[in-house]
Amino acid sequence: MNKRPSFGVLFKVIAAAAVALLFVPVHAVGQQNFVKQKDYDDPREMRNLPDYCKHTQLFRDHLPGGNDPEQIARWTNVLGPMFIHLHHYCWGLMATNRAFFMSRSPKDRGYNLVMSIDEFDYVIRHSSPDFSLLPEILTKKGENLISLDQGPKGVAELRGAIDIKPDYWPPYAAISDYFKQNGDFTKARDWLEKGLSAAPNTRPLERRLAEIKSAQGNRTKSPQAPR
Repeated sequence: MNKRPSFGVLFKVIAAAAVALLFVPVHAVGQQNFVKQKDYDDPREMRNLPDYCKHTQLFRDHLPGGNDPEQIARWTNVLGPMFIHLHHYCWGLMATNRAFFMSRSPKDRGYNLVMSIDEFDYVIRHSSPDFSLLPEILTKKGENLISLDQGPKGVAELRGAIDIKPDYWPPYAAISDYFKQNGDFTKARDWLEKGLSAAPNTRPLERRLAEIKSAQGNRTKSPQAPR
C-alpha cells in the first residue's frame, strides 16, 4: 500500500521548486510570457518588421514562405552566423511596435518596452563587434531606454552605436532629440553638427538642425520683458 508523503516532505519539495525558480533567468521567464502573446498572423505585428524576420527561427514556422531554404540561406549569407539569433531582435522590434502603436495604457507600454530591451540585450550579448546590425540594435535599445525615462543609459547605448559606426546617423538624431526635449538646445545642436560632420547631407539631421537654429533665433529676437 502506497503511503501519502508527509507534510514535511511536501513542504521540502515545494520549497525546493520555489528556490529553483529564483535561478531561472529573467530573460527566460519574460520571453516565455512574451512568446505566449505573439500573434504571427496579425498583420499589425508583422508589417513593420524587416523582411528577414519571417525567415528567422520560430517566425518561419508560422508565416507563409518563411521556411524557404533559399531565403534562409540568402539572409544567413548577408547577415552571417548571427542570423540564427535574429528572431530575438525581431521580437524586440515587435515589442517596440506594440509599445508605441498598440498599447492601451502606460503600464502596458512600459511592459512592452522592457521586453524589447530584454530581447535586444540577448542579441547584443551574442554579437561580435563587427556584426553589421549591432549599431542599429544599440540605437533601438537606446531609444527605448529614453522612452522608459532612463535617458543617461539610453544616451550611453547610442554613443556605443556611434563608436562602432561613426557615419550611422540615427543615434545622433536620437541623442539630439533627447537633449532638445530636455531643453538643452546647445547640446542638441552639437550632436546634430557631429552627425553631419560624420554623415554629410543627411536630410533628417539637416531638418532637425534647421528647426533648432530657428528656435534659437526666435529666442534671441524675442523682446525682453520690461524691468
